[in-house]
Amino acid sequence: MALAIVRYLNPLQLRRERAAARLRALRQRDGDNCARCRRPIRFDLPAGYDQAAKLEQIAPGSAAPDNFRLCHRRCNAPGLDHTAEVSERIRRKAEADLLSKSRRKSKKAA
Repeated sequence: MALAIVRYLNPLQLRRERAAARLRALRQRDGDNCARCRRPIRFDLPAGYDQAAKLEQIAPGSAAPDNFRLCHRRCNAPGLDHTAEVSERIRRKAEADLLSKSRRKSKKAA
């Protein structure tokens, strides 16, 4: 009964609550890393930032929770080439960059 009243009195609040619940469920299922680049997602940032979380639809048309995954806003930019080969290449490059940064830091410390 209370849910029906909220729907009419404040539909934006209901929409935000449902989006937050979906985000919590996906975060519990997938963890806190981007599905594309495997780097951590910042959940404390507003929606406009490129490191903030964005829901990515895996297959168009279905609204089932299994059809969504979490990724960075920058990784899910419109016009991005979403082929598996390109995604794998981006992931490998990101891992190589992370390893080279950690090596540079260890050389400076020594």
